[in-house]
Amino acid sequence: MEFRFAGANLRHPFSIAQRIDAKNRGRRLQSTFGPVSSAVEAFEQHLLHSFPHTPTAGQERLIHAVSRFVMSEQPRCALIIRGYAGTGKTTSVGAIVRTLANYERPTILLAPTGRAAKVMERYAGIPASTIHRHIYVQTRSRDGMPATALAPNPFKHAVFIVDEASMIGESGGRSDEGGFSYRSLLDDLMEYVFNGVNCRLILVGDDAQLPPVGCDTSPALDENGLRSGFYLTIATIRLTDVVRQELDSGILFNAHRLRLQLEEGDTSFPKLQTGFPDFHRLDGYDLQEKLEELHGRYGEDGVVVITRSNKRANLFNQQIRVRVLWQEEDLNAGDRLMVVKNNYHWLAQATNLPNTLLANGDVVEVVRIARRFERYGQHFAEAEIRLVDLPEVPAFQVVIHLSVLNYEGASLPHAELQALFEAVAEDYVHLGNRSAIAKAVKQDPCYQALQVKFAWSLTCHKAQGGQWPAVIIDQGYLTEELLDVAFLRWLYTAFTRAERELYLLNFDDSFFPRV
Repeated sequence: MEFRFAGANLRHPFSIAQRIDAKNRGRRLQSTFGPVSSAVEAFEQHLLHSFPHTPTAGQERLIHAVSRFVMSEQPRCALIIRGYAGTGKTTSVGAIVRTLANYERPTILLAPTGRAAKVMERYAGIPASTIHRHIYVQTRSRDGMPATALAPNPFKHAVFIVDEASMIGESGGRSDEGGFSYRSLLDDLMEYVFNGVNCRLILVGDDAQLPPVGCDTSPALDENGLRSGFYLTIATIRLTDVVRQELDSGILFNAHRLRLQLEEGDTSFPKLQTGFPDFHRLDGYDLQEKLEELHGRYGEDGVVVITRSNKRANLFNQQIRVRVLWQEEDLNAGDRLMVVKNNYHWLAQATNLPNTLLANGDVVEVVRIARRFERYGQHFAEAEIRLVDLPEVPAFQVVIHLSVLNYEGASLPHAELQALFEAVAEDYVHLGNRSAIAKAVKQDPCYQALQVKFAWSLTCHKAQGGQWPAVIIDQGYLTEELLDVAFLRWLYTAFTRAERELYLLNFDDSFFPRV
């Protein structure tokens, strides 16, 4: 396709050194994605014009890389964009999306969670989906039970852009029997994308954030691992230059300091700087009043308390419901809940969606409570819920496992789930054989009861990928001996969840330099 670009004489605000560096990096990229052509140069100019402001030096390198990547004739092309908070990562992705639209290239936006997809949708200007809902379809296993399969990729010459790629681990994919526990989501994503005709993949993430649970690093941001594991033609662009205007934000100023400390391997107390209109310390005695104020300003879905354990998240959720939201029952209409274990039973009963997964991390709102009941020594509720991040999906009926709401673990442990299986199985012994009993149990509403927790307070892993106007971070128990890289990454990730206001709850004086 020939693309004519008007106004090709652009003002370049970069220094000679910066432009030489960009060109040198461009030469290195040529060896990966192929030679520079007139089509590459035209795309580069157009992409430069798509930026709403003068690009930083890092964004200039990104423009060179993306132009060569998109126009490359090499097979199985992928590009990693690593960007720290405040470096213009979202601006860059938005510019890429607008440029691809002008070239009539199909662009598919994906993210690991529904909330992350909504954030992406907002800054990119086109619809986004979770990875699970896009790449999987509902099917049946060999025994006739609901299961999932990898969907065919119908796209040609499409560019898939996956945000928050640091969250993608080597688990969480499909299984032959459902349950999403035996296959790598990263494997499935790669297989899906590159099963299309000349499709390519951009992975966007911040490797200073927490890696997936059980990982020391983020597999989806590991260039060497992806190249060798999936035979990709791949390169990495790293955005490190903080956009000047972003440093007016106390949130990003202090996040930037944390990131520099992480790079230096310094595990002493971070020296945080207050005095910004969006960055505050908060005493525990003032917490209730502040929560009431923030809920009034941003709404119930605009505020979150991030803490370091499920136990403390439960305590905060209980107190917020009683003291701020004036909820007395164990569960009420209007409650926001986060799904903590994958479930594809209930949507399959209620809709004809091609993918009926209620994924770990999805946020739902209780519309009404039909009844509460006790069975097998556990407490349940029949309820009508809606998906907060998918308002187009009608409300539907579920059974909620009430006992999990305040359980100190992330979800019901395997031993308790197995005990529930065996208890439910006793109701189906009349079916005779083990296969029929197991099939009946797996369809039983109590065994399939949705495992959820209240979403007013979350651990950092549960909050990752989402953003809220106001965030309160609970320090929790901390000594100098507990300060390590993991804590600093936790704190950096928590900082970067806040859009407008950040409050540090009961943080030790050691975090703040003495005046």
